[in-house]
Amino acid sequence: MPTRFGRQCVIALSAATLLVACKAKESNMGDTSSAAGAVATPMDTTAHARMDTTAAASANTNNSWTDGQIVAFASAASTGEVAEGKLAETKATNPKVKSFARLMVIDHTKMLAEGNTFVKKYKIVLDSTKSDIVDLQKSAIDEMKDLQTKPKGSDWDKDFIDKSIDDHKAVFDKLQQAQNATTNPEVKELLGKAIPKVQEHLQKAQAIKDSTLKS
Repeated sequence: MPTRFGRQCVIALSAATLLVACKAKESNMGDTSSAAGAVATPMDTTAHARMDTTAAASANTNNSWTDGQIVAFASAASTGEVAEGKLAETKATNPKVKSFARLMVIDHTKMLAEGNTFVKKYKIVLDSTKSDIVDLQKSAIDEMKDLQTKPKGSDWDKDFIDKSIDDHKAVFDKLQQAQNATTNPEVKELLGKAIPKVQEHLQKAQAIKDSTLKS
């Protein structure tokens, strides 16, 4: 039979064990790094907000335009139009399509010259690394290959005009985006001359498609 001293020791040990267990439970509940007891702390909230801000800044950077990229994009667009226009002068069979092609060569050659003068005057370093410019150049190459392999005729004329409409729509949108992005007044002025001309070409191409090249 346990003595009185033995019973007291057992009671004391049980109480100590219960106290340790309670402390451990409190520690686990306060541990925000555990899977079960994790809660959002002010530091966590601040970190997430910082990450969101960084992501938004990155998105804005992707949509931004430097002056060198703007002029490079405009130059690439005009280069493609001149090349396709010269090809259409020889392959188009419809007189209005031929006339439109000649206009593309004249206008975009002039725009290229103005761009070159602008670059020299303001010492702008062209930057063609932006994805919009790379995609534009690749599209121009693919379109030229397609137009070169197709035979002359009404289908060729329609294809040329359709491509011209799509190209001028895309360039018009990008130049407007670039005009809103730049803070350089000289670049804004340059785009202020180019954008209406691109819009004019788009309207002429659409008019030819709607009237002359109806199926």
